[in-house]
Amino acid sequence: MTDIPLFAAARSTVRSVDFGHVMVLIDYCDGRVRCLLPSAAAHWVNAARTGRLDTMPVALARALITGGLLTPAMVPVPWRKVVAASTPRASWGGIEHQAGLQRPQRASLPATLGAGAALALVFAVKHAGAVGKAMLRIVRLVAVVASTSRRPATPSAALAAVHAVRAAAWWSPGRTACLEESAAVVVLLAARRLQVTWCHGVAADPVRLHAWVQTVDERPVAEPPSTRAYTPVLTLGARHQRP
Repeated sequence: MTDIPLFAAARSTVRSVDFGHVMVLIDYCDGRVRCLLPSAAAHWVNAARTGRLDTMPVALARALITGGLLTPAMVPVPWRKVVAASTPRASWGGIEHQAGLQRPQRASLPATLGAGAALALVFAVKHAGAVGKAMLRIVRLVAVVASTSRRPATPSAALAAVHAVRAAAWWSPGRTACLEESAAVVVLLAARRLQVTWCHGVAADPVRLHAWVQTVDERPVAEPPSTRAYTPVLTLGARHQRP
């Protein structure tokens, strides 16, 4: 193939989830998300098994390389396995989601102040470098603080931490979405050497991302039932850590 290498490897920070009707590629270095339709996804799966690009259309291979998802390699090396997810029932955009602001539950002043400090650390790490690497910095922060924990957090301790972070976030001037909130919960519990599992996942129809924490028995903490629609792509902490 002209100007296209024979061998390539996926970036170590890239994860792929195949829903059947769409494959979602998440780069945990820059936080970017790309989607491949079934025909292109089949080529990705085939190349992932072999590390070869000679059967992939030139235009697709060039787009994946220039997009930073693939890097040329000297020898064929299989890539990280594609995560298979169940195909969701088609909703044609008709699924309703709760919207609007909802004041969080009250937390004690000490708990709220501790959660505020955890959020401040997350914000500092997020803004401590290039904007394009913010996701990577937060993931590394979660991995580091989770590694210092020694005991699984009880469901009640994990629930209290989530409520405290949400109470602190209510007064925060910065963006506090699921990514910042879940990372702050891990930091807050790690200060007591308590551990939960941090999860980042993807759902389809429409494609959307979400971050949350769950106890070691894999129960999401203070999450709606809709969280079960997300396929975990990256999990950090506890015994089943997948860096």
